Amino acid sequence: MAPAILGKKLGMTQLFDTEGRSSPVTLIEAGPCHVLQVRTVETDGYQAMQLGFDPLKKARITKPLAGHAAKTNGKPMYYVREFRLAAGETVEPGATITVGSFEGVKLVDVVGTTKGKGFQGVMKRWHFGGQCASHGTERKHRSPGAIASNALPDKGILPGKKMSGHMGHVRRTAERLTLIKIDAARNLLIVKGSIPGPTGGYVMVRKSVKE
Repeated sequence: MAPAILGKKLGMTQLFDTEGRSSPVTLIEAGPCHVLQVRTVETDGYQAMQLGFDPLKKARITKPLAGHAAKTNGKPMYYVREFRLAAGETVEPGATITVGSFEGVKLVDVVGTTKGKGFQGVMKRWHFGGQCASHGTERKHRSPGAIASNALPDKGILPGKKMSGHMGHVRRTAERLTLIKIDAARNLLIVKGSIPGPTGGYVMVRKSVKE
């Protein structure tokens, strides 16, 4: 099987088993992905394949992208990622990767970009308790409190101090998610639980490393 596939998060729903118990699941539109390039030890020093997902609009296609895709008789893709190939694994340039390659896989890892929250304070970002709400506290209820000490004049605020700042929009991996069902007709992977990112966000799905 191919080591991974690219897709898009469609949202969450629930499935019921024979005893009526519900399980939260996430629907992922995975593939079909086009193999845009295959790297080899002889030419590149390592083995890998380059996958593309979601064709670009015509207005966004540049000549370099069109020329790169034309080498494998494909179309320029919006979401392009590269995956290493293990020793003995072979993929043909121009091949199409579908959800059928995950037949028999029980656990998967899903890599995505979390929702961006913008600039946030310490209570939302780090779950600080805030200041007292009693009489005497004025306009300081959500402040972090002391952030440094005069005992350290040369160091000041130490690296790693939990303060206000940018929150979210980082790469995260949800590991060992159960692959409940594969819908090849609709190019869907149904995994148990939640995955990083908003609805419509791009994700990478691979066989679990820690299976």
